[in-house]
Amino acid sequence: MRGLRELLAVGLCCLTALTFAAEQRPPNVIFILADDLGVNDLSCYGRKDQATPRLDRLAAAGMRFTSAYCAQPICSPSRAAIMSGLAPARLHLTTFLPGRGDAPSQKLLHPKNHMQLALEHTTLAEHLKSAGYATACIGKWHLGGVGFGPKEQGFDVVHAGKPNTSPNADEGGKGEYDLTARAIDFVRANKDKPFFLYLPHNNPHIPLAAKPELIEKFKDSFNPTYAAVVNTLDDCVGRLLDVLDELKLHDNTLVVFTSDNGGVHLPELKEDAPTHNTPFRAGKGYLYEGGLRIPLIVRLPKVVPADKVSDTPVINTDWLPTILDLCGVPFEANKSDGVSLVPLLKGGSLAVRPLRWHFPHYNNQGGRPAGAIRIGDWKLIEHYEDHRLEMFNLAIDRAEEHDLAAKEPKRVAAMQAELAAWRISIGAQGNEPNSNFDPAWYKRLYQDFDSSKLKPDATAAAMRNKLAAWRAGMDAVVAKSKK
Repeated sequence: MRGLRELLAVGLCCLTALTFAAEQRPPNVIFILADDLGVNDLSCYGRKDQATPRLDRLAAAGMRFTSAYCAQPICSPSRAAIMSGLAPARLHLTTFLPGRGDAPSQKLLHPKNHMQLALEHTTLAEHLKSAGYATACIGKWHLGGVGFGPKEQGFDVVHAGKPNTSPNADEGGKGEYDLTARAIDFVRANKDKPFFLYLPHNNPHIPLAAKPELIEKFKDSFNPTYAAVVNTLDDCVGRLLDVLDELKLHDNTLVVFTSDNGGVHLPELKEDAPTHNTPFRAGKGYLYEGGLRIPLIVRLPKVVPADKVSDTPVINTDWLPTILDLCGVPFEANKSDGVSLVPLLKGGSLAVRPLRWHFPHYNNQGGRPAGAIRIGDWKLIEHYEDHRLEMFNLAIDRAEEHDLAAKEPKRVAAMQAELAAWRISIGAQGNEPNSNFDPAWYKRLYQDFDSSKLKPDATAAAMRNKLAAWRAGMDAVVAKSKK
């Protein structure tokens, strides 16, 4: 009898130890990144003509951000900021890879852009791997080719998938079901140890393709195919979340869902405008709010309160210090351009800080070289071609329709000085004049039609021909400038 009691006592101690170990285990991390998903493309952000029930449920279980920003309004540099915690201007990776060559339509030349995220920077995956995490990158990398891929940047498991596939029950239109299945396999294989899953989907980047029955379902949407693609992405997120529930990993898994930049608000690649970012101005490729604001949902039960909405400005350089903080991984705060969001995620607040951007490029969506800074509710945009300044009070003018620069000279001067000092401090690259500049092409693309002011959800039929002519001109320039 005594032996049985001793055996039971030993078993109870082992069970207690295992329970304690599970409770003390650092959280798993799943970071889901959509491609070109606009700030208001989810129904939990107020979009009425698109359905995202699983992401809405995720938002209800965590915190949804209404002033979340990308570090650059275009793919590769934004992704580099997430992985490194560093500003794209510091990395000298300020536009998409491989970038766009110079063209006569430009007043200024592009600076030289690094073609990869340099190996000298310790990535989020490398930090977590060194702390004992299993790591996987499943999806779009877009931060460098051979020698600079996910394997070289700290990921154990890598699967790139197919960026464009024929839409069917197994794959959707961007191989998203394949990526989701691979992600689920990784989670199942590592359910008993901490893991970091980076899941950068190819959705909803153009070209668009979706199941015909879904396109029919959303036939009354702004863009039925786009709505179908977004709904498919939502379904894939739901499948992954269901597995967390099944494996009882729900409570100890940080789930982050966001986008690399704002939605595309213009026709491109012979496609209609995929989406609109109403009420925000412009979209991908611009330093206006439609290009910079992104959806952001964060869930970590018992840490992040449920059904909360935060309007605090945050930026995706914040993710490296935030995740390392949540996971208990030592990190020197001065090694990142972001800050830990843990106080905010726990229901507290962050000190007001400047958010800054440096985007010295012309792009395929009509954007031109510019910089920007936001402090509190005030935002300044500096256009590098002629140093024209725009000032907006976002508290009362989210659409950036009322330039207050002339009425706020002291505030403008102070914010411009802060932006200039920041560029110098991080070694940002500037532009040089283009000796091959063609004023006629410039007039056609940037003066006859201001693409930043297009409101695609309210575009009259009379404007469509003008828009088509602009798009044809931009496509011609892009074709000539390809490297």
